[in-house]
Amino acid sequence: MTSPSGAPAASPTIGQAVGQAEASLTRVLTGILAERGTSRETYLGVQRLTSLGGQAARDDYERDLSEWLELDAADAGRLAGQLAAAGLTESDGGVTRLTPAGRALREGVLADSAKITGPLLATLDQADVETTIRTLEEITRLARRIPARPRTTQDDT
Repeated sequence: MTSPSGAPAASPTIGQAVGQAEASLTRVLTGILAERGTSRETYLGVQRLTSLGGQAARDDYERDLSEWLELDAADAGRLAGQLAAAGLTESDGGVTRLTPAGRALREGVLADSAKITGPLLATLDQADVETTIRTLEEITRLARRIPARPRTTQDDT
């Protein structure tokens, strides 16, 4: 590959490569969620509860939402309440769990996504895909240890 000046293009850094893939896949997800009339925040709230095994103590779930979705405590509580009001989660004895409707939403979005990404991923070497997943999981684990930096005013716009 060459740049517009004719010089060989530099290989992207890991950050650029991940960012470009994330932006492309987010565009796919955004379209799927729009077709379903579901907000990204709602879907991510269901995903986070799924990552906790489909149920968690309400406080733990709200803390997870706050950390992973970068919400303050009040917004995390609001999102948890919205998911319950929509019938996607239910609480009993301080434990929040996915409802059948919550599981169906997640499974439907994943199925719709697979129709688009499945053919794309089928063109790639499966061992490479598995290595990439393991690598990204490890990067995520290590990066989560890095203390958060103060947000700039540009982040708030």
